[in-house]
Amino acid sequence: MSVRYAILGLLAQHPSHGYELHAAILALAGGGQDWDLKPAQVYTTLNRLEKNGFVQKTEVQQDGGPERQIYAITANGKEELAEWFTNPTVGDHQRDDFFLKLMTALISTDINPSWIIQKQRMHLLQELHRATAQRDQYNPKSEMAQILFQDKMIMHLEADIRWLEMIEVRLEEIKKQPFPEPDVRPRGRPKKNTD
Repeated sequence: MSVRYAILGLLAQHPSHGYELHAAILALAGGGQDWDLKPAQVYTTLNRLEKNGFVQKTEVQQDGGPERQIYAITANGKEELAEWFTNPTVGDHQRDDFFLKLMTALISTDINPSWIIQKQRMHLLQELHRATAQRDQYNPKSEMAQILFQDKMIMHLEADIRWLEMIEVRLEEIKKQPFPEPDVRPRGRPKKNTD
């Protein structure tokens, strides 16, 4: 989730201060157990949004405690938010740490790739159990957003487990294939043509 756009979306509803925005984002995301969002990140993002003209400080509240700067979305911020809503969200499925670990294990003589796959499967099954237990604790009458988020995590975990099973079936075939060689380019300047 992009904190920047979550802030803009919340400020489009009503002006707020940083602490209030932090709590609201965590509530939207299903709680702090699934999102690592520090208050400092919210304040840093607010400062960037202000520099870009997407939010502005409207007032300072001081109810017997520390000053709280209230932020509001600007017209430019509303345009930016509308643009975000219009465009699809692109996930980063191209960078996968486990895939790189597995490929490295396949070229290594020191490790059994099957063992790597088994360890990963155990981890995914534990995560699947945790996510399912978490989902089952939510009340479907008042916490449907959290249930939907857990369902998304569960489906991703199930897909990763199926992918590991597919790899296991093809592992011997993969081992027989040559691995890609890097395209090594000569370093330095090209030689001068003396002809």
